[in-house]
Amino acid sequence: MKYFNNIIVCGALSLFTLMGTTSCGDEFLEEEAGHLYTDALLETQDGALAMAAGLYANLRWHFGYEWAYGITLYGCDEFTNGADLTSEPWNTYDNRLNPLDCTPALGAANKNCPAVSALWDQMYYGISTANLIISKADNVTNEDARNKALGEAHFLRGYNYYRLFCQYGAVTLETEPANGVVKKNYTRASEEETLNLIIDDFEKAYQLLPTKKWRGNGTWTKYTAAHFLAKALLYRQSERCASWASKYEKSADLNRVISLCDEVIAACPLASDYWDLYAKWTGVDCPNEGLDEILMAAEHNLDNTTQGRFGNRTYNYFDPQFSNFSGGWVQRGQYIGGMDFQRCRPTEYTYSVFDNVNDARMWKTFKTVYGLNNITKFKNAKDKDGKDINVYDRESVASQNGITVDQVPDIGDEGIIFILNKKDDHRFDGNPYGTFGRGSDAHSFVNPLTKKWVPNAFVTFQDGKYVLNTYTGNPSKSNVFCGINKTADGTRTGEKGDAHRDVIMARTGETYLVKAEAQVRLGKYQDAITTVNKLRARGQWKQGEDRGYYTDGSMAFLKADGGKEDNSTAASTTVKKNKNNVGKELINSEAYYASMTHKNTYYLSTGIDSTKAASDLQIKSYTQLPAEDEAVLAAIGATSEYDRMLNFIFNERTRELLGEWNRWDELARTGLLVKRAKAFNPEAAPNVQERHMYRPIPQKFIDTLQNEDGTNLSDAEKKAWQNPGY
Repeated sequence: MKYFNNIIVCGALSLFTLMGTTSCGDEFLEEEAGHLYTDALLETQDGALAMAAGLYANLRWHFGYEWAYGITLYGCDEFTNGADLTSEPWNTYDNRLNPLDCTPALGAANKNCPAVSALWDQMYYGISTANLIISKADNVTNEDARNKALGEAHFLRGYNYYRLFCQYGAVTLETEPANGVVKKNYTRASEEETLNLIIDDFEKAYQLLPTKKWRGNGTWTKYTAAHFLAKALLYRQSERCASWASKYEKSADLNRVISLCDEVIAACPLASDYWDLYAKWTGVDCPNEGLDEILMAAEHNLDNTTQGRFGNRTYNYFDPQFSNFSGGWVQRGQYIGGMDFQRCRPTEYTYSVFDNVNDARMWKTFKTVYGLNNITKFKNAKDKDGKDINVYDRESVASQNGITVDQVPDIGDEGIIFILNKKDDHRFDGNPYGTFGRGSDAHSFVNPLTKKWVPNAFVTFQDGKYVLNTYTGNPSKSNVFCGINKTADGTRTGEKGDAHRDVIMARTGETYLVKAEAQVRLGKYQDAITTVNKLRARGQWKQGEDRGYYTDGSMAFLKADGGKEDNSTAASTTVKKNKNNVGKELINSEAYYASMTHKNTYYLSTGIDSTKAASDLQIKSYTQLPAEDEAVLAAIGATSEYDRMLNFIFNERTRELLGEWNRWDELARTGLLVKRAKAFNPEAAPNVQERHMYRPIPQKFIDTLQNEDGTNLSDAEKKAWQNPGY
């Protein structure tokens, strides 16, 4: 991106100063020098544009550490925690989720638990810089440069306040730079004032930003602003604002939402194939990162400014802990696009809400097969020259697991499989193909399609019950699950190295669903179905498509398999010393080919005959929703037309947007958070309450506030700042 850099210049003290932290940390310009530098910078066209470019760096914070999923995906209906409990309080809503940052001393599993103050602090950083640009923009005489810089500043300020509003509700509104003044007396705005400032900022950005991605991929455009302006107006007519929103004409807001969405849909069409958004990621700055559908992304690449504390760590969070449970048959490494930190475990709801036969999005999202990349059983033997060698001990594997020698798998066969079947599927009752289990436990499952034993084989439903969470000792903390591939990155050069792919933050696929929800709120239910059907048409299998094929961003590891170039570690010996059938250590490229089978479990999971016919996901009427949706509606007791359709939209959000970093915000907005978390997230269900639709205001911010006369706040005044129930 032209002018892109990692420095958010802080020309004024932000609220973060009140936390006892320097203005922008030791990587940013010092306060006084920054103020002088930025004032001068904003006198010129190029300087103003360079300053505005720094705003983009604020986005990368969202994906650097555990808060990426903790504050956006945990505690909802789609994901629960695995066995790793780093961010557990955000999922379970226990008493550790309170106004104090949760540390090990306060009950956190480790020091990486996301702090309740993290989003608050970082959003005000960006707001501070945006305020400086807005306040100095009149100094730029070139109208085009001035409008671009102003548009970007209004957009980021609006976006940051939007994120604050979604999480905390009413917040402190700062619209002027502090100019070096340390301020400790603030007023908390109302929710109405906060959201109206957001709408005003997005409106200004919509009017000022160009329609073209003039900086390159990642540029905020008029259509980026239109998408978020539509979301903000939809928010104003949503359940969380019901106590005060009646003064704003419902039809005017919602019809404007529809109009804005139509504008985005027309200018930024959907990618032709769902693969292209996430799975067919071929390497750093690959063409798919420039798809018209992508409205906003946090940019990452090989530049060191997008790594380290600004690096993309999202590849860690969605894989099961295969290095622990696989019995050594599947070793982790950079040749597998994700690390197995097992943070985000999909719920039964998430697997069940897909039509597993007809919805290609399911099979282009879930990683159901890991190739066997390491032989674990050897015995001594002699080669033809009489020398001692190690050979694959097939007989031992066969005897330990109750199978025959010819059923023992080889390198590159299935090492882990997940069978994503349905609750009414009884093909696996009574274990006709052998018992399921982990590689560390004896079991006898032989895939009827490959005739090979699978070292790690797991079925989702058996005997009419959900069993995928039962393959470890504690179903509420299982490390065995089928994860998603939207963050997989085969360009990492170390097992725990930074990822280099962009993180999509908004796309036209969501715009369709924003439009459909506005139609639902207007009572235009069949129109909403028509809108969603256009999105579902992309999710159907196309004529001639191979339903058994799979790929993900791991493919970026090797050029021969579709990547832009070979990973620099391709010829190195695997870190885990993976071995082949005769005990020879594999190099990373060999481990990659063994791991990436390009196969899924579609036919094993569905039981249908092989086909290349097109599928049909079209819904004829809002009164005849798919069976998957009817099951969800029954589980939460949604009976009115409005409740049925609103929840249908959220089911479709799962199918289209699973894992895309905004589920908590959206459920809180609509008042669906508690009901759906109780119904579908067993770990959240015991504790989640209505008060949890807001996060606690950080106590360390409240404790530093003072009255206008310089005196400290009383306990009652501090309590008045806090959200109810905390």
